Amino acid sequence: MKAIVFDQPGDESQLHIADVADPAPAPTAVLLHVAATALNRADLLQREGNYPVPPGASPILGLEVAGTVMEVGPETEGFEVGDNVCALVNGGGYAQQIAVDYRMLLKLPERLSFTKAAAIPEVFLTAFQALHWIGGLKQNDTVLIHAGASGVGTAAIQLVKLAGALPIVTASAHKHEQLFDLGAALCIDYQSEDFAEAVLHFTENRGADIILDFVGGPYLNQNLQACATDGRIVSLAALGGARVADFSMAPFLRKRIQLTGTTMRSRTDEYRRRLTADFRERIWPHFADGALQPVVDTIYDWEQVGDAHRYMASNANVGKIVMTIGIVDP
Repeated sequence: MKAIVFDQPGDESQLHIADVADPAPAPTAVLLHVAATALNRADLLQREGNYPVPPGASPILGLEVAGTVMEVGPETEGFEVGDNVCALVNGGGYAQQIAVDYRMLLKLPERLSFTKAAAIPEVFLTAFQALHWIGGLKQNDTVLIHAGASGVGTAAIQLVKLAGALPIVTASAHKHEQLFDLGAALCIDYQSEDFAEAVLHFTENRGADIILDFVGGPYLNQNLQACATDGRIVSLAALGGARVADFSMAPFLRKRIQLTGTTMRSRTDEYRRRLTADFRERIWPHFADGALQPVVDTIYDWEQVGDAHRYMASNANVGKIVMTIGIVDP
C-alpha cells in the first residue's frame, strides 16, 4: 500500500507518498480502506521530531480515520465487510489501509460522510475525556475553553452545550461569529482582553467550574484567577511553553482547585477502548440525530499534505483540517 512518510524530521517539505508494508491485522482487528484522515497538532510535532512515537505505535502520521471495513478478524464482533466506520488510532492514519481493533470503531450513521466522520474521533474523544471523565462536567457548570476555534475547542463547545452547561471560549476576534453559532455563550479575544477579568465579570466573580487549557505555563496564573472555588483545570497541551513565572500555590489552596494534565496518545489501549465504549453509548447517537456536528474547516487531497500542514501551522482554521485518500466526498 501507499502512505505519507518522511525520511527525516523537518518541515512539511519532508512529507511524501511512498510504498510501505501492508498492515497485518490482529485477530481482534479489522482491516480498513481509509477514505479520509484528519490533521492534529501532534502530526506537526511528530514530523518535526518533537513527539516521540509511543512503543508499539505506527510511525506513520495520523491519529484518526474514516473508511470501509475490508476484512474482519476471527475475534471481532459487531462489524462486517462493507461497514463504514471511523476510529481513533495510535498512528497510521495517513495511509491507504490500517488495522484497527474493533472495539475502537464507531459505525457511521447515513448522514455522516467520510470527510465529516474523519473529523470526529480525536477531538471529540479528547474533549469528552477532559470534560466528563476528568472534569466531571454537570448541568449548569461554566466551562472556559481555550483555543475555542481548534478542533478540540469546537468539539468541547458542543459537548458543554449538550450537557446543559455554559461554554466560554478564547479565540481570535475574527473567529467569534462561528463560535457563537456553535453555542458559545461568551467569546473572549485573547489578543486584546484579559480573559480572567472577562470570565469573572461574566460570571459575577464566581469563575469557571472547568477550564480546558492548551497553552500551558503562560496561562496558569490567569487560569487560577478565572477558576471557581472547587474548580477543575484540565491541561491538554503546553503550546505556549511549560514554564511558569511567579507561580503561587495560594490560589490552589484557597479555592481548592484541581489541576490535571493529560494526553490521549500516552494512554493504554485498554483505556482508549473503555473511553470509546462510553463515548459510543453516551455521545455517538447525537451525531445521528444532528445535535452534534463535526466542524470541518478545509478538505485537502492527501497529495496536498504539505499545504495542509502549512495551513494548520498558520492557526487560521476553525475546526478540523481533513485529507481525503482517493475519494471525492465533500
